[in-house]
Order: sequence, then C-alpha cells, then structure tokens
Amino acid sequence: MSSRSGSPLVVASSLSVSHRAATFGAFAVTVGLGLASAAPRSPTLVVGGALLALGAGAALFLFAAIDRIVLVLPTAAGIVEVAHGDSSSLAWFGLCILGGWTAFTGGRTLGFAAWIAGVLLLAAEDIFTVQDPGWAAWSAGLALTILASLLLRHQIELVEQMRRLQADLAQRSRAEERNRIAQDIHDVIAHSLTVSLLHVSSARLAMEHDPDDAVRALSDAERLTRQSLMDVRATVGLLSSGDGAMASPPQPTLGELPKLIEELRAAQADVSLHLDGDLDELAATTASTAYRIVQEALTNAARHAPGSPVRVRVVGEREAIDVSVWSAGTPGRGAGMGLRNMEERAEAVGGHLAAGPFADGWRVHASLPRVSVPGIGAE
Repeated sequence: MSSRSGSPLVVASSLSVSHRAATFGAFAVTVGLGLASAAPRSPTLVVGGALLALGAGAALFLFAAIDRIVLVLPTAAGIVEVAHGDSSSLAWFGLCILGGWTAFTGGRTLGFAAWIAGVLLLAAEDIFTVQDPGWAAWSAGLALTILASLLLRHQIELVEQMRRLQADLAQRSRAEERNRIAQDIHDVIAHSLTVSLLHVSSARLAMEHDPDDAVRALSDAERLTRQSLMDVRATVGLLSSGDGAMASPPQPTLGELPKLIEELRAAQADVSLHLDGDLDELAATTASTAYRIVQEALTNAARHAPGSPVRVRVVGEREAIDVSVWSAGTPGRGAGMGLRNMEERAEAVGGHLAAGPFADGWRVHASLPRVSVPGIGAE
C-alpha cells in the first residue's frame, strides 16, 4: 500500500464497497444541494453538469478498477458547471471530496497535483467571475481535506506495514524455534548413538572374557537408546503441536555435566572434567548452550578419535564463561553439521566459538557471556 510502489489504485481497491458507496453518497448530496440552488440560473447547463459529475463520480468512487485520471477531470468539470461563479454553492464541497479521494487513493503525487489544480480553478473563479472571500475559504478547505486524506492514507499504510512485520516476525520466530529444536534432536541422537556404540563395542570385546561386564554394557546401551528415543519423541511432539505456540522442552544445565561425563566413562571413554570459577547465576540460555557445546564436542571426539583422552574445562569468569574441550586425537572431517550447530548456538547468545588443531590434538573453545545477548553475532 505504499504510495511509491505498485498501482495507484491499490488503496482504492482495498476499500470495502460500503466505504466507497458512503463516499459517493456524500459527493452526490453536495452536488444535489448545489444543483437545487443553481438550477434556476441556467437549468440546462447546470443539470448537464450535475449529470456529468454524478456519472463520472459514480464510476470513480464505486469502481476502483477504472483509471481515476480519466474520470477526475469530467467529475471536476461537472462540479464547475453546477457551482460556476457562486462561492456560496455547496457543490464546492464535492470538489473537496474529489480532491481528498484523489489524494487518498493516489498518494502524495496525485494529491499535490489535485491541490494545485483545485487552487488554480478557484483562483480563476475569483478572477473571472465574482471576487469574493469565499474562494479563499474553499481553497483552504480543499488543502485541509487533501492533507487529512494523505494523513489517513499514511496511517493505513503504517498499520498494514506493522501487520506484515508482525507476520514476518511470527514466521521467523517459528522458524528459529524449529531450528533450535532440530539442533536439540541432532545433539540428543548423535550423543546417545555414539555412547551406545561405545557400550556395544565394549560389550563385544568383553563377551568372551567377562560376560557380566558385557551384559552391563549392553544394558547401558539399551537404557541410553530408550532414553534418547523418549527425548526425540517429546521434541518431535513440539514440532507437530497445532496450538501455534511451541513450548520449550526442559533445557540442560552445567550441573548435569558430571552425569554426561560419567556416561562416557561408563562406556570406557577417557574423559576428565574440570569446573572452576563462578558458575552460578548464569542465564539459562548460556548454561544450556555451554552444556550442548560440551556434549557435541565430546560426541565428535568419541566418533572421530575413539580411545583418545579428552579434557573438558569450564571456567566461570566475571563477564563470561570459558568452555574448552580438548582431544588428544585429531578428528576427521565430517559433514560439519555438529560444528555449525555449536557455532550457531554460541552466536545466538552473543558469544563466539572456534575449533581447530591445538597442542598436538584438537580443541573446541567457546566464550559465552554470563548474561546472554540474543542476536549479537548472529545473522
């Protein structure tokens, strides 16, 4: 509905039939009142002007698909025929309505043109017919009507723009939420399957020498698989909810890191955890982001460098927390989804993440603000 783009009839076509009919009704009343007071002066000319104004005005006001430029001129000419030389004629109200309608439906350019043409017309009436202060009053009335119409048009455009922005924001929020849930599904599945695979491998190796240990490893693998299946079902249930507002599943915290490490140790992985500094009073999003980064980094280390020692270090500083996961082995190159997810998670809370070779191994390092700052660093 912008006055600078699209057809000049966009606003007119968006009006309801009742609005257009009401506008034409007001216009017809003013022409009729002008006709009643001017008919005795020159009946044939005045009646012809009234018919011209009403006919062209009906097409202009009632049918938005008809080009207004073709119809504005005959409509204005009909009004002049009815009210010519009489500054007290109520038909001049019809000229104000015509100017306001042109500005409202056509925008600033056509509104300005209508104002200039109307002022010149009224000035000509003042010069060539009867000099009267009423012509100046009609000029002011025309200007105010056009200005009010432009302001009304601008308000409608702002409301429509706000609706579009709200719709875009809602769509973007839903897309971001679905992307976050998809990241959670990836993290849960990747970690659970990796740890389960470690348990199965341990069970296979222990099958001949220690059947009891093999049974325990298979039981742990079964438990993790069932738990991951339940987590995935719960998360997918959020995606398929039809209430339009997806509730967030419970997010992990740094307090659950020891349990995560123990799961890997139970699968014979060489993992150590070091927590230092102030790790209390963190933003919930920062804590869950740190947990997910550690989880994904451990999963990658177990997949790409199995058997290598892994060191996890989380340090709480004054303004941020420092998360570091180092593996003695160099992980292979995968599709990169896990690393991309970690980077997006860090950027989403206003932090940053880097991964690469470090001290004869591979390190994932992230710095996250204690209070998350959404959007900083994210696209």
